[in-house]
Amino acid sequence: MTAADALDPARTALVLVDLMDRIVALPLEPRKGTDVLAAAEGLADAFRSAGAPVVLIRVERPGVAEQPPGSGLVAGLLRDGDLEVVKRSIGGFQGTGLDERLRERGITTLVFGGIATNLGVESTARAAADLGYDLVFVEDAMAALTAAEHQASVGLDFPRLGSVVAASQVRLTTG
Repeated sequence: MTAADALDPARTALVLVDLMDRIVALPLEPRKGTDVLAAAEGLADAFRSAGAPVVLIRVERPGVAEQPPGSGLVAGLLRDGDLEVVKRSIGGFQGTGLDERLRERGITTLVFGGIATNLGVESTARAAADLGYDLVFVEDAMAALTAAEHQASVGLDFPRLGSVVAASQVRLTTG
């Protein structure tokens, strides 16, 4: 994908990983969790306006009676029509039914953002690549625990799996 490419909203979904209060609040690099959240919210608004699905993935720890405080999605992020996916592993596909839900909607391209770049986002993206999806990574809608971890994913791994772009480059076709 280049800045000139527009994505088809009928075949593209936005996938946002682990935008939960306790994760957004972590000390992150190269940007704060609140900056990632702001970029993700802007993308989600654009996708919803274009009629494209928004997938919000959050993690629950397996085998515990109660999840830690802040384990829900950030307030206001989930909207009517969005797909909420609860994962119990690093990636968002294993045991969640996500692939089936996307295929039912005819989705072939996934646009990624979330925290942490090198963990939840990358693990979900690798599974998506194995399943044959086209991938787009929004660099400024992601962060990791260290700048080096974030940069390794966006500079080395993600270009091998898809396209790395800025939020300002993500465009959806209209009409």
